[in-house]
Amino acid sequence: MGFRVAVAGASGYAGGELLRLLAGHPDLDVATVTGHGSAGATLGEVHPHLPTLAGLTLAPTEPAALADADLVFLALPHGASAALAADLPDTVKIVDLGADHRLHAADAWARYYGGPHAGAWTYGLPELPGARARIAAADRVANTGCYAVATILALAPLIAAGIAAPDDVVVVAASGTSGAGRSLKAHLLGSQVMGDLSPYKVGAHQHVPEIKQATGATSLSFTPLLAPMPRGILATVTARPTRPLTAADVRDALATYADEPFVHLLPEGAWPHTGATLGANSCHLQATVDADSGRIIVTSAIDNLGKGAAGQAVQCANLMLGVPESTGLTTNGTAP
Repeated sequence: MGFRVAVAGASGYAGGELLRLLAGHPDLDVATVTGHGSAGATLGEVHPHLPTLAGLTLAPTEPAALADADLVFLALPHGASAALAADLPDTVKIVDLGADHRLHAADAWARYYGGPHAGAWTYGLPELPGARARIAAADRVANTGCYAVATILALAPLIAAGIAAPDDVVVVAASGTSGAGRSLKAHLLGSQVMGDLSPYKVGAHQHVPEIKQATGATSLSFTPLLAPMPRGILATVTARPTRPLTAADVRDALATYADEPFVHLLPEGAWPHTGATLGANSCHLQATVDADSGRIIVTSAIDNLGKGAAGQAVQCANLMLGVPESTGLTTNGTAP
């Protein structure tokens, strides 16, 4: 018997991906799954791609249903995690996939999310300096946002190395439709999305303060794009250099990830693409310097449901429970 885990919000896309990973995890046993509108349904009805868990029934998302777990994953909409977490026993470890506990600054929360600020938990990105030890010692961890992790992994080493100006960062990133959740929305219908590429929340996306908090950037222009694909994020991060640089200089800064199991700096000339990360907990990076402007360019690819959500959450849970960090996760994607 392994650790007993529960998934609140198990009927959504992130919850379903969590369950897929947990179904193959040797040390984590799915004890409880909960949902809101889907309470009373079986997982076989909600997630037919998970036959080994098909017999589990979704309970209502209430503290009593989750309190006996060793660790709870909260895969709930933004703003829904804080009240539920506050009612769980201190003995239960929690990984929150929502935004409720990511931001330290209450004014940033109010500006980008609104409502009461629940306070910050330990930030769940193990690849940041010192983060592994903090996550391993924590009982409450705030999982990263999907756009945030794709951008932070590309940008943080450049600012830390002093080669990128923190006051001049521009990000353009495209995401698959699963990043918007599973709820029915007219603009996410297949007939609306297929054959189309559209920006949204231009200049006001909620992951901006999270990226600034984690990287030390002081000014960030971020344009997200909705791409006609189910999953994946491709982010292009540019920054003004603090001195004249070569592509080799930028790659040297990103070499800080050389021993990381899930972050891969691709060989020179190979550029990230989302399909290569599908189903994996990986982030693929490549860097160059713009021949005309001299700006640093780093391109980052992740699976938004993998390293951008469920895979990241399992990675953090492993650390919190003393399980080898990469257990139950893969660096290899699926193709075609």
